[in-house]
Amino acid sequence: MKIDKQFNQLTLKEYFYYIDHHKKYTDFNTLGLYRSLIENERLSIEDKIAIRAYANKHFQKFYDFLQVKDPSTYLDVSTLGMELSKPERDQLWDDIRRNQQKILARKRLGYRNFGVYSKHNCGHDSCYMNGVMIKKGTTLYDAEIRFNSDKNEWTGKDKSLQRKKERKQQQLMIRKQMADNE
Repeated sequence: MKIDKQFNQLTLKEYFYYIDHHKKYTDFNTLGLYRSLIENERLSIEDKIAIRAYANKHFQKFYDFLQVKDPSTYLDVSTLGMELSKPERDQLWDDIRRNQQKILARKRLGYRNFGVYSKHNCGHDSCYMNGVMIKKGTTLYDAEIRFNSDKNEWTGKDKSLQRKKERKQQQLMIRKQMADNE
């Protein structure tokens, strides 16, 4: 069966019904459910908080992984009804980064490009490439999750290229001196 209705157009009772019977519907989208809590204008804040709590009972693992998959949605959903100051918001982002690192370490994934990090998002609303899937290593790829504890992979490559240049220059100097001595 299909829901055939966008989540952000549902009523409170419909949310509870679809969450309870989510396995019956082929087009049930958990990410869409959480995003709709932010977008739905029909519901009050109390209703949204009640739906979030009820959905978390059913989809707690997904909700926890939402920090990695779509951190801005996670932040918006987790702070429903709260008025946050700039330092509080910054602290929450730091907590999300710490949790992302823990989750990725626990899951032992060999990559970090998934969710919002697998699509081009340069920050310009008018960019025609926004939302395009990106392959790692391309010139448009800048979306990987980064942590302060990460090593800079380019410093090793830069050092290697610099040493290679120096060896070539030394060999050229040696050959030139040998040619001058002859």
